[in-house]
Amino acid sequence: MSRLIDRLFGLSGSVCLVTGSSAGIGLALARGLASAGARVVINGRTAETVERAAEALRAEGLDATPSAFDVTDPAQIAAAVGRIEAEVGPIDVLVNNAGIQRRGPLEDYPEDTWRELMRANLDSVFFVSKAVARGMIARRRGRIINIGSVQSELARLNIAPYTASKGGVKMLTKGMATDWGRHGLRVNAIAPGYFKTELNKALVEDEKFSAWLTGRTPMGRWGDVEELVGAAIFLASDASSFVNGHIVYVDGGITACL
Repeated sequence: MSRLIDRLFGLSGSVCLVTGSSAGIGLALARGLASAGARVVINGRTAETVERAAEALRAEGLDATPSAFDVTDPAQIAAAVGRIEAEVGPIDVLVNNAGIQRRGPLEDYPEDTWRELMRANLDSVFFVSKAVARGMIARRRGRIINIGSVQSELARLNIAPYTASKGGVKMLTKGMATDWGRHGLRVNAIAPGYFKTELNKALVEDEKFSAWLTGRTPMGRWGDVEELVGAAIFLASDASSFVNGHIVYVDGGITACL
């Protein structure tokens, strides 16, 4: 049985680029993929932060390489992908995790903030995927995992632009799967619910919000970032060899009920 599990879920030797992975969900996904045998590339905009994250994984005996670049800049992306493939190896798995949140009432939402959010959350998925997919298409293999959200499906007050961006990620995932499946690529998405991260610290500590969330979620609690790792390994591995164009909601059941 262990040989079957290794064959299906093992990532030994695979090169995995995880964007926005110096902290939070991205770092948890990178750690999980590396624990399954992958050679992970840690990304963020700040070189020092990216290097610290890679060092932390290496201290755990994992294979991690830092690569600082801006996922909203096509020129930086192209240069970085070239360096990674020359120095680490062909990218087998891309996880598009980088993103931001900017809350505010829609009727007063600044246009420059809208553009900033869309560029970080949606344009980056297109830019990085296109750059990486060219090599994958040439090799006729590759896995792309986009990180959506429960807001790919549901809206909340004061986050309409974020909801629009994550809805775009959902449909871009399906479009990528449709266009690139014939080239041997599998493109799917993970849509997290509400997880305990540094970015959500204020919400976690807000007793009123946490009470609403735990009451709204069938499993009755916040998620822990490690609970996203299984879905990532599944979509990155041969266990999902015929899974393409799907959105996996890891949300404790919040999208399943009213």
